[in-house]
Amino acid sequence: MHLVEVSTLEGCPVDHSFLKATCPVTSSNNELNPLNNMPMGISSEHAPGQKIRLPTERTISSIPRGESQDQGLWEYPSPQQMLNAMLAKGKGDGIPEDAVESMVEVHNFLNEGAWQQILEWEDKYTKETKIEPRLKKFTGKPHDLSPKARMYLWLGSVFPNTFNTTPPFDRHDWTVLRSCGKNQGWKEVRYIIDYYGAPDDEETGMPSFVLDTRPALDSAESLRDRIVTFAKPVWHKAMGDDVVERI
Repeated sequence: MHLVEVSTLEGCPVDHSFLKATCPVTSSNNELNPLNNMPMGISSEHAPGQKIRLPTERTISSIPRGESQDQGLWEYPSPQQMLNAMLAKGKGDGIPEDAVESMVEVHNFLNEGAWQQILEWEDKYTKETKIEPRLKKFTGKPHDLSPKARMYLWLGSVFPNTFNTTPPFDRHDWTVLRSCGKNQGWKEVRYIIDYYGAPDDEETGMPSFVLDTRPALDSAESLRDRIVTFAKPVWHKAMGDDVVERI
């Protein structure tokens, strides 16, 4: 496993139950953007009946977009766009308007954490080519359990004191562009990210999360990377090395 705990932003008042709506997908009668599976041109207009004015400014991520530098960085939806997308999907009922801005902060924070974990997986390839990976597209699959999540839920049903019995609250599939070398094009590598809730921070009382980020088993190369990543801390521990195990 490659599980890494991520604490939320300090002072974030978000309830875990609201996070299932943080990656909204459009309703069937709207056109989807194939890059992120979200509505084309999400409205920034005030929603009918909306009581609180939400920011319309979008935050620029640290994640490189597309195959070339002139495509810039990915942008996150503004709080107003997030609310409009949730309403369009029918997920806005019961979500306090004053919580949407914090939801967006957590959403962005978790995605930044996921990208940092992907950079760790890609580190050896980046060192070989001297070219950073980029994100081509992504999609949310909150209702599709990954094979790994399904396996751990089954183990939890058999060994509840050892394995987690709570499913991830969200799943993303990200298509990452791995450089084949200067002017040699890109290789597409699919990553799966399972998002889990974790116990609240004991000091602040704020919610925490665990991200399980790994390359999908779409190739022998990805299988090898996962085996090596799993085996390395086990080997060091067996050898008595003083290392921090990330499981």
